Amino acid sequence: MQARRGHLPTIHNLVKRLKSYLDDDQIAQVVRAYEFAEKSHEGQYRRTGDPYITHPLAVANILTDMHMDHESLMAALLHDVLEDCGVSKDRMASLFGQEVAELVDGVSKIAQIKFESKAHQQAENLRKMMLAMTRDIRVILVKLADRLHNMRTLHVMPPEKRRRIALETMEIYAPIANRLGMYNIRVEYEDLGFHAMYPMRARLIAKAVKNARGHRKEVLSTLKSSIENCLEQEGIEARVLGREKHLYSIYLKMKEQHKSFADIMDVYGFRIIVDKVDTCYRVLGAVHNFFTPIPGRFKDYVAIPKANGYQSLHTTLKARSGMPLEIQIRTEEMEAMANNGIAAHWLYKSSPEDDDPNTPTHTRAQTWMNRLLEMQQKAGDSMEFIESVKVDLFPDEVYIFTPKGEIREMPLGATPVDFAYAVHTKVGNTCVAAKIDGNLVALSTPLESGQTVRIITAPNATPNPAWLNFVVTGKARTNIRHFLKTQRRDESVALGERLLEQALIQYGMTTSDLPIERVVAELASNGYASLDDLLEEIGMGNRLAPLVARKLAGDHGTDVEHGDDRSALAIRGTEGLLVTYAKCCFPLPGDHIIGHLSAGRGIVVHRDNCKNMLVELRNNPEKCIALGWDDNVEQEFTAALRLDLVNKKGVLATFANSLSELGSNIETISMAEKDAALTAINVNVTVRDRIHLARIIRRLRSMDNIVRIHRL
Repeated sequence: MQARRGHLPTIHNLVKRLKSYLDDDQIAQVVRAYEFAEKSHEGQYRRTGDPYITHPLAVANILTDMHMDHESLMAALLHDVLEDCGVSKDRMASLFGQEVAELVDGVSKIAQIKFESKAHQQAENLRKMMLAMTRDIRVILVKLADRLHNMRTLHVMPPEKRRRIALETMEIYAPIANRLGMYNIRVEYEDLGFHAMYPMRARLIAKAVKNARGHRKEVLSTLKSSIENCLEQEGIEARVLGREKHLYSIYLKMKEQHKSFADIMDVYGFRIIVDKVDTCYRVLGAVHNFFTPIPGRFKDYVAIPKANGYQSLHTTLKARSGMPLEIQIRTEEMEAMANNGIAAHWLYKSSPEDDDPNTPTHTRAQTWMNRLLEMQQKAGDSMEFIESVKVDLFPDEVYIFTPKGEIREMPLGATPVDFAYAVHTKVGNTCVAAKIDGNLVALSTPLESGQTVRIITAPNATPNPAWLNFVVTGKARTNIRHFLKTQRRDESVALGERLLEQALIQYGMTTSDLPIERVVAELASNGYASLDDLLEEIGMGNRLAPLVARKLAGDHGTDVEHGDDRSALAIRGTEGLLVTYAKCCFPLPGDHIIGHLSAGRGIVVHRDNCKNMLVELRNNPEKCIALGWDDNVEQEFTAALRLDLVNKKGVLATFANSLSELGSNIETISMAEKDAALTAINVNVTVRDRIHLARIIRRLRSMDNIVRIHRL
């Protein structure tokens, strides 16, 4: 494909544009970066057939629209040199300075490392870019401009690659642009992505919009005049702009709200731009007086801005003709922020020396980036980190009050657990209950705007794994996972040590007696960094303690009798996640027990006469381990009972009261069989040990309406 020379960006055009806001020395540095990039990319061409240098130039032009500083423009021109031209970061730093080199490195992909899948590679590249962004926000602005030009030329890519790039843009880059308040870039991403992913749907909607535009033009003009007359009567000076929906937003509304194209196009949008905040509220009063406001459709994002710093008054009205009007009222500054977000910091600086980063949008962006940094430190891998980032980019918010009256922005669907982690990680980790507007609620309750939430904590409380089923914020999800992983590792190491000590008894040894050279050799041959790593693998059930003990003991130590009772591992009931109790036989303190080592789960405790355990003993004896109960087991356990009850009113209530009197609770109850005279039920109850269960069974057998009872 031949390039159309007249339409290609040139360095001369870029320099002309830069003269409006950069000084000569800064422009000279940009030109020097261009010349180096042009030479480095010599002989390289894009799929369009254009010389490769046209792409970095186009990216620099997009950043020039934002009035970005000269270092960002240099990074834009050089952003593919590290990746595609074999130039090292050190050389770039020596030529153009460390700051430019860091910006370029932040935007560059990781090319040297081989990944197990394309998804992992993409995730790691995104993770690298996000971390660079937390150090310097300009990294993401260069990347957004780079992605924007790639999206504009996406049509030359093969269909599969086109869809993959478009999907990544819609899932990651459009939400990031939205999070940074960059409306113009987000809209262009979405429309270009929509065309790439659903070309036929995009063409049909574009055609329908074009056909509807003629009729709408006349209506828009009439409505605009009505609004202007209304404001004139109140003596308010303002700019009134008609708002046209972009294609992707039309498509989403049709899809999500199940509306026809005609229904969506019947709503007319206007933006009213005024001089100051007070005037915004005067305009609101004027239009509410002139038109009929629709109840429940007013939102004040001026008093409570969105998470990305967006500010505006939103209201929906009915014109006298019955047509719905969506009106946004904002100041000139809010308009600039709404369209350009964080880029407005550079675009609207009053002078080249004005470099104050403390604008509301900049501050919110910094808060978000600090949250990203925290998530990165606690995420297990790049895939988990990117999943948390995607969750955190959720666009809709609810506004929640703390008991002290402070406002917290939370994503739509957030729960009290999300709120607790938003307040502080420690509050989230020790959360046990929550009150909404003074009433106790379940921790999974979705929050609504305007509610006051109080979190109740307990010093020894820990996160519940079940919370992962309902939390929606990246911070909550990452911190819960991090805590559980840390807890699981600590428990695994402790259990692994006990299992190894028990296995070494048959050699008459303890872990402190092991020859150090054998331990070092075992760790090295399996790639373990420390003894704790080996103990963790044993505790998790991934390595068998008897086999590890045999290798570590070697010729040292003396074999003792295998059946020695001292070799039984004592179960305390406080082992946590790494010891579970089988649901097939419900073992209790006082029962003879045996353990099965399950990979990734640690020890599963069974009664020694359990049918499932007998099968394991026969098929995998090396995975079975002798267990006994510790003398001081204090936790509660579950016991399963089968009862035959006389069909009589109130019998279940009497049964439940008897259990309560004996210090037991019903966990689950289900009907097994029923005939005219008897009902058979299966019930799980909480007990302390076998003696406690025997006392419960004796009491229940003495009741008139219980015919039979036995333990399952």
